[in-house]
Amino acid sequence: MRSLPNSQTTTRPLDSRGDLAAVRNLGILAHVDAGKTTLTERILYATGTTHKRGEVHEGTTVTDFDPQERDRGITIFAAAVSCAWDGHRINLIDTPGHVDFADEVTRSLRVLDGAVAVFDAVAGVEPQSESVWRQADRYGVPRLAFVNKMDRAGADLDRAVASLRERLHPAPLVVHMPIGAEDGFTGVVDLVRMRALLWRDGGDTAEPVPVPGELTAEAERRRRLLEEAVAGLHPAALEEFCALSRLTEATLSTALRELTLSGEGVVVLCGSAYRNRGIEPLLDAVVAFLPSPAQVPPVRGTHDGAAQERAADPVAPFAALVFKVSAGATGRLTFLRVYAGTIEKGGTVWDATTGRTERIARVLRVHADRHAPLDRAVAGDIVAVTGLKSARPGTTLCAPGAPLLLEAPGTTEPVVSVAVEARRRTDTGRLASALARLAEEDPSLTLRSDAETGQTLLSGMGELHLEVAVERVRREHGLEVTVGRPRVAYRETLVRPVPGLVYRHVKQEGGAGQFAHVVLDVAPLEESGDGPEGFAFASAVVGGRVPREFVRAVEAGCRDALAEGPLGGHPVTGVRVTLTDGATHPKDSSETAFRTAGRFALREAFRRAREAGAMLLLEPVAEVTVTVPEEAVGGVLGDLAARRGRVSRSAVHTGADAGAGTGVVTATVPLAELFGYATALRGRTRGRGTFTTRPLGHAPAPATR
Repeated sequence: MRSLPNSQTTTRPLDSRGDLAAVRNLGILAHVDAGKTTLTERILYATGTTHKRGEVHEGTTVTDFDPQERDRGITIFAAAVSCAWDGHRINLIDTPGHVDFADEVTRSLRVLDGAVAVFDAVAGVEPQSESVWRQADRYGVPRLAFVNKMDRAGADLDRAVASLRERLHPAPLVVHMPIGAEDGFTGVVDLVRMRALLWRDGGDTAEPVPVPGELTAEAERRRRLLEEAVAGLHPAALEEFCALSRLTEATLSTALRELTLSGEGVVVLCGSAYRNRGIEPLLDAVVAFLPSPAQVPPVRGTHDGAAQERAADPVAPFAALVFKVSAGATGRLTFLRVYAGTIEKGGTVWDATTGRTERIARVLRVHADRHAPLDRAVAGDIVAVTGLKSARPGTTLCAPGAPLLLEAPGTTEPVVSVAVEARRRTDTGRLASALARLAEEDPSLTLRSDAETGQTLLSGMGELHLEVAVERVRREHGLEVTVGRPRVAYRETLVRPVPGLVYRHVKQEGGAGQFAHVVLDVAPLEESGDGPEGFAFASAVVGGRVPREFVRAVEAGCRDALAEGPLGGHPVTGVRVTLTDGATHPKDSSETAFRTAGRFALREAFRRAREAGAMLLLEPVAEVTVTVPEEAVGGVLGDLAARRGRVSRSAVHTGADAGAGTGVVTATVPLAELFGYATALRGRTRGRGTFTTRPLGHAPAPATR
């Protein structure tokens, strides 16, 4: 690891040429309340970007600028900021930690080159920590681990690292040894350079000093463990270790970087963001170990079905991915990552998702809720632009003469719904417009109209997600709304086959008629996740009895029929349909006729299955992890059982652990039973209980429902 930069080099601006090697696109990831936002604030302060340390509890943070974030004390929306450190520009995104906003994290990870995962030194790996770690694995994002809150009572770096190894399964490469414990935490030993970094008398800057004599033996032991761990993973380091029985600083630093980039290891640092301890070495590690845009593989996309690659080169054809849209009082901002080429204000781009050409009005460097105008942005930049009308999160923007479609980040299917109505009938149109704007900004929010009740249903990832959305409608648009009880997204599925269903569609009302004859085998899918929306379609027709274009129409009709099942009008999943035979009419057969036949044939199959008891209602379930005082565990177990929960793990921490006297219960609970659980748990535990949820999919619902 490099020596600590002094105050003059710390804020040195990036070279005006925009050298890609001097850029780091970084995300801050963690479980809620692990200290992500506080760490972000201290990074901005350490780099000279801000001159006062913002505090979450005071509502003075830069990245949590939304009124709801300050009221609730949590991060809700991913916020981008830029800062400079030792001649490098760091584009940083502070992501939410609450499970309801996991899609916001996914969209951010899609455009990042590296990340810092923050862990509580007392709690270690928490449920949402594990979730965001897996999301980073999916996109191959190299990470550093920062064990935060080393000043807390019960903080233990070794135990936190053990939980990281046990639950996340990386190879932790610990480069710090804490000096002091809990309130006495005053610094760290840098095991790479074998020196101590001390923060004296509340100072904000680390002072490099020799390792104190009483810590030398322990520091050398930990350095040896680090060398052995690195040598076991890195061939060049192993060769030097075998030859010299040790690793030089240069070899160790090089190996740590390469292991971080490959994902074979994760460098672990520690500190206390609240007390401003450990920030400078973390920034040094970001620069030293995480990749620049020039060091990540070329972005991959498709054009006309052919795969293409585009390197991070400012002179290459332009390609960018939209990951966030914000429609505020200052206008519509579109946040994007530029993967290749250059974009200038006034330039024209091609929206590869919608096939439209649009003009960039302005290019902006983002600093949370403030923006600085730029003349242009180049490959590797994360910026915001104005002027785009059709772009949504996941949209690909490219040069009109070099089309390219990039993979969009995945969107989790909403599982909770509420009915939203305007209190005044005259506000109905304004409410529809406000809700549509929310859905534009957040793809994990969906809108639909209930065909039977006429209600507008807003669906999202959880109660808090929907509460935040509704509150935005009230605050930003001045609308009074009425919210109905949340409704969960049930599904229906087939449990026994309905073979050989014959359906004949004949319609004659003067002129050309409609004729379609189909024979379907309808059966359950082996796994409901196969195919889009748990649906698979195949044709076994021989002899051209049903032309290919009509086969496609039958499939489209079957997909139409999946929208409403026979048990309660819920979407149907886990169905395989095979078209086995059919017939056509030389004049009256058409794609419309066969689509209609496919739709009504599958509906008839579902009706027969319902009469035979072969349709099953599915309800969404979630894994709930509850942490409560030891004396409350029994009551929590009983309450979860009353909510139809199935307990998978229950443990009480005893002994000298920091968590002694607390119980952790993990159960699978139907989502419909979790409404109001936060209030019930607070009441049962006098405010000392917490819980997190993680969607697990769907499971059979009780027959009486």
